[in-house]
Amino acid sequence: MRRVVWSVLTGLGVFFIVVALMLRFFTPGQALKFPLNEHTIVTLQGTGTYFSEAQLQELADVNVRVTETVLGDVGAADAAGSSHTAVWRSFASWTDTNNHARFVYMSSRLPFDRKTGVLLHCCGATASETDISGRHGLNISGQSFVWPIGTQKKTYQVFDATLGAPTPYRYTGTQIVNGITTYKFVTHIPNTAVGTQTVPASLVGLPGIEVTLPEYYTATKVVWVDPVTGAPIRHDERGQLVLQDSSGTTRLVLFAGDLVTTPASVAANASSDRSNQLKIQLVETVLPISAAVLGLILLVAGLVLSRRRMDDEYEESEDFDDGESYGSPA
Repeated sequence: MRRVVWSVLTGLGVFFIVVALMLRFFTPGQALKFPLNEHTIVTLQGTGTYFSEAQLQELADVNVRVTETVLGDVGAADAAGSSHTAVWRSFASWTDTNNHARFVYMSSRLPFDRKTGVLLHCCGATASETDISGRHGLNISGQSFVWPIGTQKKTYQVFDATLGAPTPYRYTGTQIVNGITTYKFVTHIPNTAVGTQTVPASLVGLPGIEVTLPEYYTATKVVWVDPVTGAPIRHDERGQLVLQDSSGTTRLVLFAGDLVTTPASVAANASSDRSNQLKIQLVETVLPISAAVLGLILLVAGLVLSRRRMDDEYEESEDFDDGESYGSPA
């Protein structure tokens, strides 16, 4: 009976040690992925100037609220035919809260790798903005909604919908945001032509009936990312989108302003991120260590029983040998 127990304990010990090794070195790469059914709402607020189509004039120093909703497109992800691909849709609107008027609307449908967050060329990737026209050949690549699980202290290319291409976000330091240690990344987008607009000449102070002017985009953006989960916790930006003439003179401000993530959105992002941190810790640390400890306990118990069995057999052998010696004829 003791031999059976020893064999079972030893076998189970080896089994759980192997499981621990798999949980530590194999399972995280398979299990830790961004979800397919994402649903988040993030709000930024600040002040700015923009062109009101309703009033046909620039409105300055208005309170601006940007609301972005991200929804996972599970059907599109399933159609992609790969468990490593997620497809998320984003809907964002810029609202003048003083006049209760929405003046910019953006949408995107972007597939990406569920481990790295890098955008993929599949599944009908799209990005559009209502105030940008005449753009050609969008370069949809780089990071977008999320950063890699295990973000590093280096420069990342991140897709910018207004630019229509990725822009480099450079690591600038580590900062605590709502109790979470984050990596701070910054990008500076120089004055760049991104499209054209045809407008009444009188609107921009030029002769004629209509003129087509290039749109120029300038921005500085900052994002704080949890390097463990790859989730952005906070996102601030300052930028402008204007119409300029051939001399570089600004003829019309489509939008210019400073925006920061609201405290409520930062708190919601942090709360969700802590939950994801616990999941990663469970997969990468808690389960492997627990399995390893259990395996070692079972293995030691099996070895102890084995040693006792060997000792008992040795004692029985000695008793048998002594009995033969005492019972032999003189």
